[in-house]
Amino acid sequence: MTAPLKLKGSVKRVHDALVAAGYQAEIVRFGDSARTSEEAAAAVGCELAQIGKSLVFRTENGDRPVLVIASGANRVDPDRVADALGEAIARADAGYVRTKTGFAIGGVAPLGHKEQPLTVIDADLLGFSEIWAAAGAPDAVFRLDPAHLETMTGGTVADVKLD
Repeated sequence: MTAPLKLKGSVKRVHDALVAAGYQAEIVRFGDSARTSEEAAAAVGCELAQIGKSLVFRTENGDRPVLVIASGANRVDPDRVADALGEAIARADAGYVRTKTGFAIGGVAPLGHKEQPLTVIDADLLGFSEIWAAAGAPDAVFRLDPAHLETMTGGTVADVKLD
């Protein structure tokens, strides 16, 4: 029998946010990093497209973080994200991501952010019965039904894939 997973820091924050929102909070941690979509898919044993990668942008004036949850197989078109939000966005650096979300790049989860982001969800994720997302650290993930992403995040579903 394995020992219960000891949660702390940002991973505990994600776990607690999942529980508070009424979702299953089964977080899996790996000995190695799952920082990239490719690493996460290999660790979990799923298709690359089933990884819900979280990318953080900012509104053009920097006031609000913008979270894009995209299929691990897709590159994101920032213009399509801006169209879905109805406002211009810009890239966010690692410091901005950490300050606004409370997560390091590679561990940004769909929920549990320090500041609630504007969220856009890649429509391609809804074609799967299950996906995997980061759980607050580069070596932590959780499984979820992609149909829950809209409710979980308050996000907008859109086609954000770069053609």
